Amino acid sequence: GLYKFDDQLNEVADIASGPPQISSDGLTYTFKLKNNVKFSNGDPVKADDFIFSWDRVPAMQGDYASVMQPVVGYDDVSAGKATHMSGLKKIDDYSFSATLTAPAGYWYTEVALWTAWVVDQKVILAAGKATDTAWADNPATAIGTGQFKMTARTPKQSIDFAPVANWWGGSTGNITKVHIEIVADQKAQLTKYESGGYSLIGFANQNLTPEDVIRYNSDSQLKKQLQLQPSARTTWVGFNQCGSSNQSKDCKGKPASPFAGDGNGKLLREAFSLAIDRDQLVDIACSKGTACVKATGGVITKGLKGYLGDNTDPWAVFDANKAKQLLQQAGGAAAVGNLTYTYNATAFNKAVCDNLASQWRQNLGVTVQCASTDRASFFNARSKCNYPIFRHSWGADYDNPQDWFDFLFVTNAGSHGECYANSQLDSMSKDANTKPLSQSLDTYKKMNQILVDNTVTANLVYGIQQYVSHPYVKGVGGNPLYDNYWSDVKILQH
Repeated sequence: GLYKFDDQLNEVADIASGPPQISSDGLTYTFKLKNNVKFSNGDPVKADDFIFSWDRVPAMQGDYASVMQPVVGYDDVSAGKATHMSGLKKIDDYSFSATLTAPAGYWYTEVALWTAWVVDQKVILAAGKATDTAWADNPATAIGTGQFKMTARTPKQSIDFAPVANWWGGSTGNITKVHIEIVADQKAQLTKYESGGYSLIGFANQNLTPEDVIRYNSDSQLKKQLQLQPSARTTWVGFNQCGSSNQSKDCKGKPASPFAGDGNGKLLREAFSLAIDRDQLVDIACSKGTACVKATGGVITKGLKGYLGDNTDPWAVFDANKAKQLLQQAGGAAAVGNLTYTYNATAFNKAVCDNLASQWRQNLGVTVQCASTDRASFFNARSKCNYPIFRHSWGADYDNPQDWFDFLFVTNAGSHGECYANSQLDSMSKDANTKPLSQSLDTYKKMNQILVDNTVTANLVYGIQQYVSHPYVKGVGGNPLYDNYWSDVKILQH
């Protein structure tokens, strides 16, 4: 793409020759390309390729099509009224501009995502249409600009890659071949790894079974092969905040939640959060701390911009006595009635709910039932704010707090479940979103503090990514969002 992220999640130029030139009104971004970039088949990369690639995004409406939503003309292309976003303009072979409908300081981060990566229009148009997808499945036509190219693919079984000869960016590292096998069974993965069949496990969000990761972490020799890296996911208890004064559209016609508002509802949210011993939760549900760690610095995960700092959330501590006092102030157990915590069915989510229910019963004297449903049904009902108390989680798409607030916490956010509505936070978000992150980060942190001060979420745990690699494999790991580049990995003589 034009940009990429380094090991510290700093955005740096990739195909672009430098940062974009942004007009004084924040609407027009001008990108200049390096003139030596080639696709793996030798085709030069030019401005026309980027414009073609970006026009495909609204036309195809993939999961991350919203990356291009700020661009003028997006709506017309997504609706089928046009094939080209009018906000994209070619300047010359190695420069083009994008004009936005409104200032969006976070968009610079988004254009480094895979949605904005360039594809070879010659290859795709040879298939007959701009929205063809079959090209990516065939090694002969899976053409890109990266360090490696696909050389073989057996659907649902394996994929092979090799370094691109004379790659435009220079060195491709020491790896001469990458073989990936698609194995759903975690036990089978580890068995083959232990027999020497795999060099590593962990890339692309793979993890060990709870039993195996505990075994590795508790054995002095095996532990040398295990890495536990922060992962950009937070899991929390969500509280429905639909009440008489709530302006969220999904609250209309719904009964008031016991957790709504700034009075007794806030006392209950505080009580339920303080009644959780997160150390116990991590030990039981997180494979003794190898799958996640307790969340003590707000809803934005540690390692990402907007994190408030370790132990800054006063409601993420365990204080059963204070929790009971707050519950009594709010009217006692009768204030919540027959309460059910709902989650989408996974082994981890079940372990979390079982432990939460046990702790709330012991530490608060409140009985909470656990109920699970399939993922699609759960997400649909949660987004309509149908659950009084529930499992919520967010895996960051990119390192900008806008990704959390716009999708989760502004009024009528698309992935909410709390139906939280706060006009002050909405106004702050609207203002911060127009500015580059260097000017908006302090505002986003203040917004995160508002969530903490109002106990909007009972933050439970931050994620961990597990990597297992043999002693002769070096460079394995990642940052909270991405695995290390293959060019960073080395296989030593063994």
